[in-house]
Amino acid sequence: MSQSIQSHRKDEHVFLAEKFFQDQAAAGFEQVRLLHDPLPETAVADVLVAPGLFNWQWPFFINAMTGGSKQTGVYNQQLAAIAAHTGLAMATGSQAVALKEPALAPTFSIVRETNPTGFLLANIGADKTVAQAQAAIAMIGADALEIHLNAVQEIVMPEGDRDFHWLTQIKALVEGVAVPVIVKEVGFGMTREALAKLKTAGVRYVDVGGRGGTNFARIEGVRRQGDQFAMLADFGQSTVESLLEAGASGLTILATGGVRSPWDVLKALRLGASAVGISGLALHWLIQEGPAAAEAHIKQWQAMLPALMAMLGARDVKALQNVPVVVAPALASYAQQRGLALP
Repeated sequence: MSQSIQSHRKDEHVFLAEKFFQDQAAAGFEQVRLLHDPLPETAVADVLVAPGLFNWQWPFFINAMTGGSKQTGVYNQQLAAIAAHTGLAMATGSQAVALKEPALAPTFSIVRETNPTGFLLANIGADKTVAQAQAAIAMIGADALEIHLNAVQEIVMPEGDRDFHWLTQIKALVEGVAVPVIVKEVGFGMTREALAKLKTAGVRYVDVGGRGGTNFARIEGVRRQGDQFAMLADFGQSTVESLLEAGASGLTILATGGVRSPWDVLKALRLGASAVGISGLALHWLIQEGPAAAEAHIKQWQAMLPALMAMLGARDVKALQNVPVVVAPALASYAQQRGLALP
């Protein structure tokens, strides 16, 4: 069977995401310092890393962008196996292509076949109907649903949408599906104003999806074979800026975008995230080193997290949020100009 344009686009996205992996803008974690207390009064064995979210065991998860083509279906299967072996939650990439082309559904349903008891997140756009959302959830037996917000990507994409009236539909989706709904940005961050609108629509969970990870403006710009959108290369709020924006939102916040180490995970948790997503990094490990090495990296993170938390004197995630912190002048200026509280 010949590959459709939409399916081929999935392969292009993964290829370009990996090509530009080393060229990503800073997510802002370098502007945050966790302060050292030489008397932590803790022990590694006493640390509880569970985030208190969805009964997850770990405060980070695989926020994947795969599925929809033969090759990305293979990646989905490999990531699902890693998730099963490590106890991590996992999201698929957008399932819109499989809703349009049912023959591609197995590139997504493979995650549930591979990981029968794990926590899986389905993924659709904010323009989809309740029926389509339910179909996406059923496709992978999902435990939660991600609704992605990608206006920047759509604008740069030659074949992208041009109508972004999404709030009414988001409200309908939150009310119409039986699993928790997480609204996520795809890499350009959030503002407190956007978070307030989402809260009004009934949203309880938001992934701020900040600048610093996979840049879909750049990816779509390359696909477009022109540089007319090159000025958007550093557009959006970084992951750290977005976490400051979310500080007083009253929502349960997840953070994705440019997370490269367990130290970044701890900084994101300290800034108010309940859990932290890795997507480009997990895919990078998978493509460059293979499934066994990718799994080993994740297990290393899992070994390091409780050790680092003990070093900081934090026996659990709640205690971690009391670790003293200072921020760089640029981040302090951002917070001041936006009228945001510093951590």
